[in-house]
Amino acid sequence: MSEAKPREDRTASGVMMMMLAVVGFTCIDSSAKWLILAGMPALQVVFARYAGHFIVAVALYGSKEGRQAFVSNAPLRQLLRSFFLLGSTVCNFTALKYLPITVTTTIMFAGPIVVTLLAIPILGEKVGIRRIAAVCVGFLGVIVVMQPWGVSFHPAMFLSLTALTMAAFYFIMTRLLAGIEGNATQQIWSSGVAMLALFPFMLDGWVWPQGSAWIAFFAIGIFGAAGHIAAVTAHRLADASILAPVIYIQIVLAAAAGIFLFDTWPTIWTLGGGAIIIASGLYIWQRERKVRGRVRRPVPNTR
Repeated sequence: MSEAKPREDRTASGVMMMMLAVVGFTCIDSSAKWLILAGMPALQVVFARYAGHFIVAVALYGSKEGRQAFVSNAPLRQLLRSFFLLGSTVCNFTALKYLPITVTTTIMFAGPIVVTLLAIPILGEKVGIRRIAAVCVGFLGVIVVMQPWGVSFHPAMFLSLTALTMAAFYFIMTRLLAGIEGNATQQIWSSGVAMLALFPFMLDGWVWPQGSAWIAFFAIGIFGAAGHIAAVTAHRLADASILAPVIYIQIVLAAAAGIFLFDTWPTIWTLGGGAIIIASGLYIWQRERKVRGRVRRPVPNTR
């Protein structure tokens, strides 16, 4: 079994790694939408994403750790984590067929609220009222971006809601396995389980990408591996409830992807809501730094 590195208390480094993960997640969604719009079925796109991820993970870790990288210290929890991730991806990619990438991204922004609430009973993390309030303010920013009062509701939004719930449980399970499971095993299991689960559905009617879609076809697995390696590392370095708001920066990245890849420009509502979201995330990070600084500051000797 792969060696599990111990948890560390390095919030700043954890936040930076989570930011890199968010970049990878945006690239995954952009590649998926590109492939689906090019005519590739959503399930095949999911399979391509995890098959590529698995190849990268085996190439990266297999040569160093051999068979031990495939052996889990907590197989049931690892299996559950893998299926949460697979379920989230299937729902999200299917929703991308019907919804703009900015819509699916902003719906997923409700995830930090779920993570923050789940982290209290499941992980035993202490979350102050100010941090909860800031996360709620960030969610209000998401509402501003989505404009539910002015956009026709699409049933695919239920798929996005399911995706964010499963993603929240995935991040909680990632935190539970931090210090128990090595990054190598987590990457190989999460990609391998998904690939094997989808393989029977790929035996009939496979559709190959055409033209420039080949770029996304090969890149999506690399983006998946890079994003999730960074996410696992981030959850080893910092609390899940601290990392959760970092996902908010994806609104800027999704807007950029919409402009340059899909010719979809953000509205004033997207820009305004994004500003609220980013401000709340920065406040949470700064608040945590101050709290931890006071806890660690030595008490002066008054004797």
